[in-house]
Amino acid sequence: MNNKNIKNITIKEIKQLVKESQFMTTGVLSKFTQRKDRNDKPFWDITLSDKSGDLDAKIWGGSTWWSLLDGDEVPIDPINSELKFPGAVVSVLGKTSEFREQLQYNISDLYYLDQSENPKESYMRRSPISDEELESGFRNLLEQVSEPVRKFLQHVFFERNLWEKFKVYPAAISIHHAYVGGLLEHSLSVASLGLEIAKHYDVFKVPVNKDLVIAGGLLHDIGKLYAYNNVPISQMSLNGSLVGHVSLGYEKFMQFAESQNLDSRFVTAISHIIISHHGKPEFGSPVTPMMPEALVVSAADNLDFQLNYWRCQIEDLNPQSDMTEYLPLLERKFWRGFPDYNLQP
Repeated sequence: MNNKNIKNITIKEIKQLVKESQFMTTGVLSKFTQRKDRNDKPFWDITLSDKSGDLDAKIWGGSTWWSLLDGDEVPIDPINSELKFPGAVVSVLGKTSEFREQLQYNISDLYYLDQSENPKESYMRRSPISDEELESGFRNLLEQVSEPVRKFLQHVFFERNLWEKFKVYPAAISIHHAYVGGLLEHSLSVASLGLEIAKHYDVFKVPVNKDLVIAGGLLHDIGKLYAYNNVPISQMSLNGSLVGHVSLGYEKFMQFAESQNLDSRFVTAISHIIISHHGKPEFGSPVTPMMPEALVVSAADNLDFQLNYWRCQIEDLNPQSDMTEYLPLLERKFWRGFPDYNLQP
């Protein structure tokens, strides 16, 4: 690459740049969509991912594309090339611009790298919590559940060999916990928070079954193991698109429960938690939560989603800004807050 004067930086560093700044970075093409402009000319919407985050960018028709597979820069035609761009590791040269008062990232040069020398795993974002801490937290929760619920959870996650997938899958394709280990982190957080809420309501005489809350928290997103393909850049599976993770989770739980001959009351309660955890039909739940444990898991799930979304947005926010752009999903902006606020005089 003939750009030795430009330092290769991370995606997080790119997001700190001002307009009219040139940049170079390397990452995985986690999104690669060809479109046409108003003049019927091709351009591409891409998302480039590395361990620091995701960058949505555009490659316009006048950009240049190169293959570095043989060590030399060989020009390529992206439309007629046999190279597979989605999920590939590439380096890009680009420049920031402003469009409708927002920064836009435009790619001028794309370099297709030798994939064997640049494994995707090296660029994948991971949970900020270590694998050891996550597994320890998971097993600690299992110890707080009474039998036969504990035995059932051990059967689902370990005897059915789901653990290897469960500990590396994301909790979403984008937006929240969308990284390696995200599903385990999110499920652990929902179950742990749910347990604390249940303990809180003991004081206020609201009966909340802790076994159901922990089991429901750990199982509520089990359908995502079947809704996503982790390849290793996660994509929605066919069943994930057509059926959705809520219904898939209910279906799989019922299969697991039948194989273990579980008490019908437990089966009814957990299946209700799974199928109602998104809270409302317009959010993807066929029914709304109708019992304390389902209300607790649904509330913990929503709070964990929003706080993780806030953290990721603020981490990517330019240091000069205190407020994010408008976020259509939550119909609001996020504010950085006062991170150093202290009540002491």
